Amino acid sequence: MNSSIRLAVTLFMLSGFANAHSQSMPYKSWYLGFSAPDYMEVWIETADVIDVQGQIYRRAMSGVASWLTPPNNSGNPRGWPKKIGIGSGKYVTGADLPKKIYVRWQSLVEPQTYKMEIDISESTRNLMRNSENVTCAADGKLITGYRQSVVVRLAPGGIAKVWVSGPCMTAIEVAKIKAEIDPRGPYEGKSGGGYNTLSNESKAYVEKFGVPYDSW
Repeated sequence: MNSSIRLAVTLFMLSGFANAHSQSMPYKSWYLGFSAPDYMEVWIETADVIDVQGQIYRRAMSGVASWLTPPNNSGNPRGWPKKIGIGSGKYVTGADLPKKIYVRWQSLVEPQTYKMEIDISESTRNLMRNSENVTCAADGKLITGYRQSVVVRLAPGGIAKVWVSGPCMTAIEVAKIKAEIDPRGPYEGKSGGGYNTLSNESKAYVEKFGVPYDSW
């Protein structure tokens, strides 16, 4: 084999090796979702992601977190759910697994603006990489599943919990965080202190029962 052919083969092999290791997860994208307790409405101003390659994805998620407003004040916002859903969110397309997630949000029942950084550990990323054979309750089928969702639940007082989860899989809690108050207020001080509007159902609940800060 002459030197030109050897060089071409070497470059081809190195290129293949680099492509195989350019993304450390075994699926195309991961999901970033947010939820809040019943009536405890949240507006996410921004959720920015830094992945393990150092790439920044600004506003990977923004908008409404998922929550319930059962009629006649029949909901229960206290505590953390035994079964966690993935919440409202988006797939972070093009990103590798997360290293850090920065979130700024409005807790509308207080109202207050919070900010926090979620550090995603290597052990958490390993949970997202590793597959499990699981049976889906809906149809009884055995699948190979991944915990490809990062689920964040935001409660008044700036309390947050983080899980990783996936289809037909049990969510695993990976962090609990106490956020900081953002002194600039909503929209980085650009709204004159004005918060998004609280729904009538949530307003009625809070006026009658208050905010159960001690439950989170």
